[in-house]
This record gives sequence, structure tokens and C-alpha cells, in this order.
Amino acid sequence: MVRIIDKRLRLAYPLGHHLHCLIAQIPNHLRRTQEGWRIADPEGQWRIIRSVLGLVDEGPGNLKKLHFLMLPESCVPIERLDALLDLVATRFRPSTVTMFGLEHVRLRTYRGLLERFRSDNGEAIPLVDRDIDSGDVLDVPVNVGCVAVKDADGRLRVFLEAKTHPFRAEEFLDKYEDQYRGRHFYLFRNEATPFNFMVLVCLDYVYRNLYESNIRAIIDHANQLFFRSRQTLDALFVVQSNPKPEHRVYRDVLSGFYGEYLEDTPGVRDTVTVFGNCSGESVMGERDSGATYGASSVVLGPHHRLAPVRNEEYSVDDFGGAPLCRLRFGAATRLYYLNLPQHHEIDPRSSRISLKVHAVLKPGPEGRWVVSRPGERAPDEAAPATPLLVGER
Repeated sequence: MVRIIDKRLRLAYPLGHHLHCLIAQIPNHLRRTQEGWRIADPEGQWRIIRSVLGLVDEGPGNLKKLHFLMLPESCVPIERLDALLDLVATRFRPSTVTMFGLEHVRLRTYRGLLERFRSDNGEAIPLVDRDIDSGDVLDVPVNVGCVAVKDADGRLRVFLEAKTHPFRAEEFLDKYEDQYRGRHFYLFRNEATPFNFMVLVCLDYVYRNLYESNIRAIIDHANQLFFRSRQTLDALFVVQSNPKPEHRVYRDVLSGFYGEYLEDTPGVRDTVTVFGNCSGESVMGERDSGATYGASSVVLGPHHRLAPVRNEEYSVDDFGGAPLCRLRFGAATRLYYLNLPQHHEIDPRSSRISLKVHAVLKPGPEGRWVVSRPGERAPDEAAPATPLLVGER
């Protein structure tokens, strides 16, 4: 069973005010190698990532309020990890959390990263060492997720997780596709103001098997948190490089997560789930030509209400009748800047829209990002609320 490790952070979040998240839905081009799936054009990929990091550093308009930055799964070249962490440490504002996936590395490399950042990952090292001692696995590919936290004091903390589900391996007979399965998740608990969140890598959100369900473990852990401290899991971030964002399995898990009827689940009742995918320009080898990527989304429980909106950039639905509200984005290369809604116990006004899209940005000239303004609505659709754009108040 996957182990959930509690980690204490000190992030200066504004008390009683919503937080802000930027989803970077950027392309991901992967190729198959002896070390797993690696980025086909590392320099080109880094230029795109660097443009996103530069935008966050510049902070035009209300981007200065950014708290969470999401990049896709397997999108950062391993050779650029230090450069990315240096930018976060030196240029980002305090109390900023950056989530991203590294391209595949061998288990020996992943173990070395855990050792390098032992102060933040000490509890995870024995779990990996137990697997290393059990067989010849040091050359097995690993799909690594990273959470880089610049805390309120300006100190950089780096947390690493290995994906607990194989990368495509369960869909093919070829043993070559098999990868290492991670043994832990982190639950981050903010000490300054109560806010708890987790970060998963794509398929870690689905049920693993009948006896080792990741989601069941997360719900149980969040329930115990609620019973002990009356705190809950406030946000769950899922970084993806997923060619099947509309797969029924996600709807099934979300239905169980937000509509569990066999027992009360106060620990996750008001959790905001954010799925950050790569864009529709993504390519993985030659097997997935024409596959549909994109459709990043934000999912809220049935206690929240969202207006019926539909335009070329985003729409609101219930994922085919699931007990939830979903803000679903398109497949193009975009940056989505939005707020994370608070619990209704804090703001119970039924007329208030709990989720706001502050800005949608698209690639512009000279590698910059420009605001994309959704077009006119269809005549039979409800009028959407005007999104608050970067630079507006």
C-alpha cells in the first residue's frame, strides 16, 4: 500500500482570501529510449518552460498573487532541473509552490535525487531502498514528479515522488515498457494558515487495484486529519501527460471521491481537484499520432455552484452526470490562471460564483504570452460572467 507522508510547510497565505493557480497546458514531445520516454527536443522544451517561468517572475497584473504553478507530467529535461530550481529559488516570490514532472530517469538517478534532497525526502528513502534490496532494479525507468516550494522565509524545499502506476505499461505486452512503482505520496500541511494539499502524477489518481486503492488511501487519510484536527484536504493537484483526459475511469473515480455514499467523507468533501494536462500539440513516439491531449480541468464537489458557461476556451459540465461541477478547458496550448475556491462554511452566499477564471493566455510573438479573449457565446447558451484578466482588478 502506498504510504502518505505528512510534511509541514510555512507558506504565508492570506487569511480568509482565495488562492491563485496557473495551469501551464504546454506541448510535450516524447521519444522512446533505453531509459524510458525522454523529451525529443530538450532545448525547445526548455524555451517554452522558461517563457512560463519568466512570466511568473515578471508577474504582470495580478499574476503577482500566484501561489501554485502546474507544469505537465514528464515535461522537464533532467539536465534542466537545477536551472529550474535556481529560478524558483532566486526569482519567484515567497510562498510559491511549483509542480512539474521530470522526463524518465533510471532508478539509480531517482535514488540519487532523493539523497541530494534528503532533508525533505528522508522518510521516502527507506521505502525505495527496500525495493532496491529486493532485486536488480537500479536501471528500471522511473516517472518522477517534483514539488518545489519556496516558503515564506524564501527557503527552497524540494519534494520528489515516483509515479505509482506504470507509464503505459499496463496497456502493452512488452515488458520493456514496465517502470518502477512509487511507494509514497506527500500531504503538505501549511502551518501559518490552515491549507492542506497533495500532488499526484496522472494515473495515480485512478484506482490501483481492489486492495491498494490510492484514492481510498487518500480519502481515509484526509478523514483522519479531519477527525484529529478538524482540517481537511483543501486541494488535490494532478499533473498529467494524458492522451485520454475524458476516459471513463476518471469519471468513476471522481464520482466516488465526491459522491461516496457508503460512509461519510468529511476530509475531502470540499477538496478542489485540479488536473493539469499537456496541450493538443503533444506527441509521444509514433503510437499516439492523432491522440487527443489537453482538456485540463478543475473539479468541485456538488456543494459548489458554477454558471453554465461554454466558449472556445472553457466550458462547465458535470462530467456526464457525476456528482460534481467541472470547469473543462480546451486542447490548445494555453496558460490558465484561476483562483481556488474556499469552503462554503466560510462564504455561504448561494449567489456567489466560487471559481473565477482570471485569465487565459496563448502563445504570442517572440515567445511571449498574450491574453486570449473568449469569443461571442452561442445564442442558446447562458451568458458567462466576464473573466477577470491579467492587469485588471
